[in-house]
Amino acid sequence: MNQQSPYQLLGDDKIRELASAFYDAMDELTEAEDIRRMHSDNLDEIKEKLYEYLCGWMGGPPKYMEKYGTICLTDPHKPYAIGAEHRDQWLLCMDRALEKIGAPEQVKTMLKDPMYDLADFIRNT
Repeated sequence: MNQQSPYQLLGDDKIRELASAFYDAMDELTEAEDIRRMHSDNLDEIKEKLYEYLCGWMGGPPKYMEKYGTICLTDPHKPYAIGAEHRDQWLLCMDRALEKIGAPEQVKTMLKDPMYDLADFIRNT
């Protein structure tokens, strides 16, 4: 029996909610002020990009790749000095977002290490 992907377990609508809840958490958590300052005032476009990226990353349709033709996570982050503290702020927001959408423990467990690896990959300081 094949294990279901996070995309299959959450579904498209929940992943869209996750992307939105992630940036809501960034807006709400004082602990995430540093990474919030790296973003524009209006988060609508970046919420959509995160949703598109997460769809493919979690095993669903490659919406980001289809729209932008490539997935390079380091280039968009180059203008910012991103250290371990920023990685941890990002992970805090993602943990909060997973809670907010009511993600099952199975999904949280599946995503824990890959999310850390993803966030750590973006570090450049």
